[in-house]
Amino acid sequence: MNTSRIPGFYNMTVEERRELLMDMHTFTEEEKAHFFSGEALPAETADKMIENVIGTFPLPLGLGLNFLINGKEYKVPMAVEEPSVVASASYIAKMVREAGGFTTEATERVMIGQIQIVGSPDIQAAKEALLNEKESLIEDANAAYPSLVARGGGAEDLEVRILNEASDSPYGQMIVLHLYINTCDAMGANIINTMVESLAPTVEKLTSGKVYLRILSNYADKCLARARCVIPPALLESEGFTGEEVRDGVVHAFEFAASDPYRAVTHNKGIMNGIDPIVIATGNDWRAVEAGAHAYAARSGRYSSMTTWSTDEAGNLVGELELPMSVGTVGGAIRVHPMAKIAHSILDVESARELAQVIVSVGLAQNLGALKALVTDGIQKGHMALHSRSVAIAAGANGEMIDIIAEQLIKAKEIRVGKAKELVENHTK
Repeated sequence: MNTSRIPGFYNMTVEERRELLMDMHTFTEEEKAHFFSGEALPAETADKMIENVIGTFPLPLGLGLNFLINGKEYKVPMAVEEPSVVASASYIAKMVREAGGFTTEATERVMIGQIQIVGSPDIQAAKEALLNEKESLIEDANAAYPSLVARGGGAEDLEVRILNEASDSPYGQMIVLHLYINTCDAMGANIINTMVESLAPTVEKLTSGKVYLRILSNYADKCLARARCVIPPALLESEGFTGEEVRDGVVHAFEFAASDPYRAVTHNKGIMNGIDPIVIATGNDWRAVEAGAHAYAARSGRYSSMTTWSTDEAGNLVGELELPMSVGTVGGAIRVHPMAKIAHSILDVESARELAQVIVSVGLAQNLGALKALVTDGIQKGHMALHSRSVAIAAGANGEMIDIIAEQLIKAKEIRVGKAKELVENHTK
């Protein structure tokens, strides 16, 4: 049975969790070998992925559980080193599940390629010349990548912008051509770059200018994913706090982030705590997603909250998140990294659009987890309880001793390495 609701999963050993996943999913023999081996990414594979390889740098890979999105169950692979991220997302997902789950949608997979033109003697005439040849330029771009067109994608439109028209600097005034490309299920960086580079000679002839940059934009504001949840106050109740108090606290916390960039940065970092681990686990470019998300948070001209939290007429808490989501399910590291392949097998998404919708759902859950903690017991109570195990390991604890030392640190309310070393020494006497 493929369900994301697995009670007691956190109490299982790593081996027991793996065996359970084997029963729930069909993996290839190669995937099983990597899954159970100590070398998730072989050195010879890593050496072909980047330059000057000396080894690999593993991250813990956990599962975000309980996610119900548009009526479908998802177990979400998350590669992250920070304690409490996976637990918090899973906890909120269970709450939202009881309220009916997340609802999501996504736009078409349209990405942007940019061509920079400088030195045109008549900048307005150059713009008109490009627009007059719009259809021809789109055809030429598609001719550079016919396999994408065959899959139902390709260049679909273009626009021309003039930047710094009143500038006196020879480096300021320029024309920028935007080529809009449906990349299907690929993130599409190489596709986009190939297409815009192919147009450079023609663009120079049409504008009597010189082309400098021709490259994709990671501000993918034509490739958006949205998630929404509606939670009755009764589900928000916490020890010592009514559901209405938690609801109002969350909305007040959102208004703080919406009004103050100093708070918004940390607020949004918490959202990316949920998003980045999935992007990494699935072999996608988390740096591109981060850059696009933060740019979108400043689209009004002022940096603000990525999420919105409000109350509806029935008194429910309503959360929404919309972000550019330039991720793919084919190409790049996805097809060569063994653990990325396994992550996709577990996640079981059918398209890049579906993957994007899962990602923003987890980001929304992670945000609510952080806000709920902040407006009730404070962020440290749960976070430091989980962090105590890392502190115990850093102090030299191993095996069963890790949990013993961690529990003693929590009881002493001193979760620091110095105290942990003292406890380890006493334990081993």
